[in-house]
Amino acid sequence: MRLPLLQGVLPVDRAGLTRDVLAGLTLAALAIPGTMGYTKIIGTPVITGLYTILIPMALFALFGSSRHLSVGADSATAAVVAAGLAGMAVRGSNEWLALCSLLALMAGVLMFAARVLRLGFLADFLSRTVLVGFLTGVGVQVALLEVSGMLGLQRTSNDPLLEIVRDLRLIGESNAYAVCVSLAVLAVILGCRRISDRVPGGLIAVVAAIGISWALGLDAHLETLGAVPSGLPTLGLPHVEWNWPLLQKLLPIAFACFVVILAQSAATSRAYAAKYNDPFDANVDMVGLGMANLGAGLSGTFIVNGSPTNTAMVDGGGGRSQVAQLTTCVLVLLVLLFLTGPLAHLPTAVLSAIVFLVAVRMIDIKGMRRIYAVARAEFWVALLTAATVVVVGVEQGILLAMVLSLIDHVRRGYRGTNLVIVADKKKRGWQTVPLDEPQAISPGLLVYLFSHSLYYANAGQFAEEILRLARNRTQPPLRWLCVEAAAIGDVDFSAAAMLRDTAALLQQQGIRLLFANVSAPVRSQFDRYGVTEAIGADAICGSIHAVVVACEQAAGVPAEAPEVQAGQAGQAGDDAAKA
Repeated sequence: MRLPLLQGVLPVDRAGLTRDVLAGLTLAALAIPGTMGYTKIIGTPVITGLYTILIPMALFALFGSSRHLSVGADSATAAVVAAGLAGMAVRGSNEWLALCSLLALMAGVLMFAARVLRLGFLADFLSRTVLVGFLTGVGVQVALLEVSGMLGLQRTSNDPLLEIVRDLRLIGESNAYAVCVSLAVLAVILGCRRISDRVPGGLIAVVAAIGISWALGLDAHLETLGAVPSGLPTLGLPHVEWNWPLLQKLLPIAFACFVVILAQSAATSRAYAAKYNDPFDANVDMVGLGMANLGAGLSGTFIVNGSPTNTAMVDGGGGRSQVAQLTTCVLVLLVLLFLTGPLAHLPTAVLSAIVFLVAVRMIDIKGMRRIYAVARAEFWVALLTAATVVVVGVEQGILLAMVLSLIDHVRRGYRGTNLVIVADKKKRGWQTVPLDEPQAISPGLLVYLFSHSLYYANAGQFAEEILRLARNRTQPPLRWLCVEAAAIGDVDFSAAAMLRDTAALLQQQGIRLLFANVSAPVRSQFDRYGVTEAIGADAICGSIHAVVVACEQAAGVPAEAPEVQAGQAGQAGDDAAKA
């Protein structure tokens, strides 16, 4: 497997280089407090949030194809991991962090396996509807879980409904200092956002909170981060007891994260590639995402994902290549080396407030309303997905999202909307009409347009509609029923058996089954499954025009002659194709 390099960086736009660097500065200012907040969701030391913006982001910039996607910590995958690991280790312990890093390695391996199998198309099977519902559910869950931190109360569970009920019951015991800090952070961030999305409200709130906490000695009145280690992450495998039972327990969590990463990253990359008409390859991006998660696992941090929020920050700052993300990596490196000391005075309520706002922004009320207005049935699917995430869990929610997306795809795809092709009113061309309004395209000839591949699930629909059309009383009586097969890309064993049986039933009624515009692969399947032998090789014709001409010529000759004429129709189609 070839590992392409620097697709997101080259060619370097020298005129836009300064703009990319400034966008990287903006991303660092906004993402540093955000990633520290994500550590509260996943339950790892705050320094691990900064690690996600160092090696993983740089690796995607080197190995990914997207010029825009920003890779780092993400609330959705953080929530999946936190929910999945509950009960497997003590939250916040070294064992917990080691399991988080191991999950990152497993997600990276799944990404590489998907790249080898060219499974980038799987991202298309998570519908926008269920993604809106899933992310909304994650937003609700994370927001409810952060209320205790904003009130200065200790969190006792990862169940958002139980936790919010407990918070309401103990609201009288809230820490007044934590409440004031949380409200101040919310006010600063929302106020800066009203001014401009480029104003780093989160960074301003963090710096101000650190200064005030140090000056007023707030460490004595509310919980702060405490000593934060400086320096670079230690590279190496996670310190866990590697065994197959453990990997079996972690595999469903890793797979759920893999699906979220694949769908969210591909959707974000595709959107920005289309916006700027840039090249984008989902399979190459999987290599970049795999490398990023391997880097995360080996550098002692947690799973990373393509972040729509951070990508929008870079785009809003004017960034048009991965140079912006590499600039951010350099700035985080400087913070890790020289600026971790002041973080010890940061109140944890600040991070809870930042995460709360991030979670609230994930709750896509506008998207849910839009779905409700135009697709009521899909709205209930999205709502069910969101409710599952909140009530049951994030891992179960993403699995449900996958199942519902596939069910929706099958529901829409296996029964096509089929039509009858007829002559237009001026007899100068053709048009389509519904099956309940069939008309002969020429005397004795009806043309049926089937709009899907033929397989076991829709073979019954094909036979039912064909036989219903054959029962229509036309003048003159129906002698040929032609299937326009241009949309039939595949025929399976069950469908082939149905075709043989249907042809025999039509033959008993004196009707010949013909096919027009059969592709070469489908013709090979007809030959292999015995369909050609059952209907006659001369029944597989060229174009519809050739069939019409041949059948019109045959209309004045004895009934046994259509076989010959159908063969002429096939020859006419071949001649037309050559012409």
